[in-house]
Amino acid sequence: MLDRSSLFDSLRPSSSLGRERVLKPFIPASDRIRRSLRLRVWYNENNRVPAVSRVSPPAKGPPISGLTGNLTGLKASQIKSLSRLHGRRISPGLWISPEIARQMALLSHETGRQIALLITREGTVALVVVGTARDIFLSELPPSRSGSRSLRGLRMVHTHLQGEGLSQDDLNDLALLRFDAMVALQMNRDSGLLDRVSVATINPDPVGDPPWIVEAPRPITPESLSSGGRIEALEEELSRSLSAAMKKTTGQERALLVSVSPDALSDQEDALAELSELARSADVDVLGVVRQRIARYHPTTLMSVDRLKSLLIHALQVHATLIIFEQELSPNQVRKIAEMTELKVIDRTQLILDIFARRAHSRDGKLQVELAQLKYLLPRLFERSTALSRLTGGIGGRGPGETRLEEDRRRVRDRIASLSARLRHLEVERSGRKSRRREAALPVVSLVGYTNVGKSTLLNRLTHSAVLVEDKMFATLDPTTRRLRFPREREIILTDTVGFIRDLPADLRRAFMATFDELRDADLIVHVTDASHPQCELMIERVETILREMELHRIPTLLLFNKCDRIPPETRRMLALRYPGAVFVSALDPESLRPLERILEGRLFEKPLESLVAGGSD
Repeated sequence: MLDRSSLFDSLRPSSSLGRERVLKPFIPASDRIRRSLRLRVWYNENNRVPAVSRVSPPAKGPPISGLTGNLTGLKASQIKSLSRLHGRRISPGLWISPEIARQMALLSHETGRQIALLITREGTVALVVVGTARDIFLSELPPSRSGSRSLRGLRMVHTHLQGEGLSQDDLNDLALLRFDAMVALQMNRDSGLLDRVSVATINPDPVGDPPWIVEAPRPITPESLSSGGRIEALEEELSRSLSAAMKKTTGQERALLVSVSPDALSDQEDALAELSELARSADVDVLGVVRQRIARYHPTTLMSVDRLKSLLIHALQVHATLIIFEQELSPNQVRKIAEMTELKVIDRTQLILDIFARRAHSRDGKLQVELAQLKYLLPRLFERSTALSRLTGGIGGRGPGETRLEEDRRRVRDRIASLSARLRHLEVERSGRKSRRREAALPVVSLVGYTNVGKSTLLNRLTHSAVLVEDKMFATLDPTTRRLRFPREREIILTDTVGFIRDLPADLRRAFMATFDELRDADLIVHVTDASHPQCELMIERVETILREMELHRIPTLLLFNKCDRIPPETRRMLALRYPGAVFVSALDPESLRPLERILEGRLFEKPLESLVAGGSD
């Protein structure tokens, strides 16, 4: 059975232990935090196996080098015989030598337990594992090969007392742990003698189904125990497949997008399309999407465990380095899923946080993003080792001290308090700037709208500025303020705010609340939307909902359809009927902006501002 609960980050060589592994935040934290926080969540001290792999309770008594598993109740002579298997050498051309295979069968029959050997590519028995009568449990793996190879450089050879072939658990272990091969020695249930051998290897085809190749059981002969150079050939095929996959991608990460929801599949497709745009904005290449409609969320793994195993195997098969969930993962779900794979696992919130961290350039923006990052990270800190290291204890200390986890959490809380104080100070400075603008009696117009609808391009065209413009979500994050001069020597303040998005993470919304509060001083809000977007009307509704939640719907609003050069005339006529009073422009066409300038000047100067409120929003 795959009752897997230990950690996966140890499946690297001993030289790589201690590096970032499970739940590696995709968010670039500040250098100060990275230096000061020794976050145990990012470090690994033990060579452990993922929770998706077989896990046994720790054996009682002193550890025996090279021998692990279910040792309770074994005789001393049996333990000694088992320990002698460790370090044995096997010809590299064989899965297992006939002599060692017979010894394994004899010991399995005598103890009534399955026995597994983990054998290196060079033919050395690196670990001996004792299981139960029906299962093999792995609590650790020996150091394995490093680098970008697709195989681990270990094969698992184990006995089956009842003569059964390879189980689903065996095949899942093969794919998830990237073993060179999974070999089952099938024993005669009555005599205990070896009967047949079953061998399975990973399918090198990225789209192959199933993701493994299982050979038919064969009688025990020198030929059936021979590997015949298949591992080297398999690794060469996998390397070619990986090289081909890397040539087709340009980003630093290759991701699978996952949506698990009770919503209709059509709604999930819309959400995944937006998630794909977010991934592109973060320079992540999307290899594919996975959708599943469920009745209710699994409390610890979001989806069923079996479905999650299939997802992880598929991600490894297509050479993904990252899995992005559309749904927000709870701290417990993050921990459980991350324990099941070496791949980085993040959710939509963490992806948005990463984009914000990359795009924030102002002092305010950097502090706001860092605050949101830490608030997101705080409940997701967890202890990775059962051996809790105590600090500041011992002679001269007061009590046992605090655990590393407790220290990490305290440091994060202290940093959150510090950032909050600095942001309050910056809020006072912003209030001073707003007061000076009010004294100048300049009308303020704020551009709001969904992200990537062309607000920055519109600002550049109207004010002849050079704000960064990219066809990506959240390309510009920091609010931008410019003066717009009309022909009759009249001026207004034009501000471009951070773009809205569906279900903006709560921590980000709270962190940027001070920025959004500047909208309250606007005399007019220009709601910019992308007329060419297939979900244009839905985006309008979402922005209006956000404005109502922020109690900004009472401010006079002008609806502006941008990118009208991309829509046919009949679509424009339909939108004009649906939204009377809206303005249609293309930010790339200066001539189409002339009517907008006349409308702004008329509404802000020729029409008393008090009457704007009475007119409502257009």
